[in-house]
Amino acid sequence: MKICLFSGSSLGQHPIYAEQVRALGEQIGKQGWEVIYGGGNAGLMGVLAQSVLDNGGRVTGIIPKKIVENVPSIELSELLIVETMHERKQLMYERSDAFVTLPGGIGTLEELFEIFTWQQIGYHEKPVAVFNINRFFQPLLQMLDHTVNEGFLSSTCLEQLIVEEDMNILFDRLQSFEYQTVNKWAHTKS
Repeated sequence: MKICLFSGSSLGQHPIYAEQVRALGEQIGKQGWEVIYGGGNAGLMGVLAQSVLDNGGRVTGIIPKKIVENVPSIELSELLIVETMHERKQLMYERSDAFVTLPGGIGTLEELFEIFTWQQIGYHEKPVAVFNINRFFQPLLQMLDHTVNEGFLSSTCLEQLIVEEDMNILFDRLQSFEYQTVNKWAHTKS
C-alpha cells in the first residue's frame, strides 16, 4: 500500500504527537508500505520519514523548489522536486492508494480538505482519514458536523471520512474501505 501522509512541519506543543507519528512510521515500515509525503525533514514530517526509513519502509518526498531551498532534508528512497504546490498535490494523489492526515497547521488542513473534496465530487474513490492523535481534530470534526446540520454537507459524505485514534484500527479501516457513491448535489435546492 502507498499511503500519502499530510503532516505538520512543526512538532506541536505535546510530545505525544511525535511519539505517535514515530510509532505510525515504524508500523508502516515494518509492513513494507510506502509513504508519499511533502518531502521535508522538519517537525512531524521529519519524524515520520525517518521512522519509516529506519524500519525498512520506502519514503517518497514530493516538494516544490521554493520549499526545498528553505527546509532541511534527509536521504529518502525518492525525492521529486516540482515547480508548484498544485503539481506536488497532483503527484501525491496519483501515486497514493490512501490519504492520512496527521496533526499540522493550515497547509496540512488545506491538503486534507482538497483530497476530501476530490473524493466528495467523485474524482477518486480512495480512503481519506485523520489520525486523531491527542484528539487534535475534535474541533474540526465538530465543525464538519455543524456543516451537515446546517445543510452544507451530506452526512453520507462525512461518514466516508475515516477518523481514528488507534493506529491499528486506522490501518484496518484503510484496507477495508469501500467507497460509497455520493451525489454531492442531490440534497441541494435551487
